[in-house]
Amino acid sequence: MGRREEAATHRTDRDTVRARRAERRAHMDYTGGVYGSMLAASVIIGAGDLGSFPRAELVLLLLLTGVVFWIAHVHAQLFGARMAQRTLDRGTVLHVCRDEWPIVKAAVPPAAAVAVSPLLGLDVEGSLWLALSVAVAGQVGWSVAAAQRAGASRRLMAASASVNLLLGLLIVLFKIVLTH
Repeated sequence: MGRREEAATHRTDRDTVRARRAERRAHMDYTGGVYGSMLAASVIIGAGDLGSFPRAELVLLLLLTGVVFWIAHVHAQLFGARMAQRTLDRGTVLHVCRDEWPIVKAAVPPAAAVAVSPLLGLDVEGSLWLALSVAVAGQVGWSVAAAQRAGASRRLMAASASVNLLLGLLIVLFKIVLTH
């Protein structure tokens, strides 16, 4: 095979990979992101009395909780696939792992907010409020992305954002009531 044929084959392979990635993104389900953001907000509310390194502990708690729930969702999906008599192969496992990954991704922004909070001059309580705000914003953002990806109208996207904002504010209300 000559150089031109090799280059053309390489371009075709690269285009195929890009097309597969674009297709995966098009079919991505953002419900895990909404769920993961709500989970992160709940972790922040429940953090309460952390030890001598509260920020580091909260960052780890957020990330590890996201990973544990991701594993639980992957397990549930795979167990369901196996119960439905589908073949459980490597491709299926990787597909489910990818589909559920937004649960973990949703924990990263609130964890990052906690990590950078000292640079903003925030005390631990301020760090918790910042992380909670970021988690609620993420929840709303994931819901809008899900609605947009589903082809929803602007009105339906606004309704989705409003419902998720209301749910997030309900979690904020829980924090206020439980800590005062």
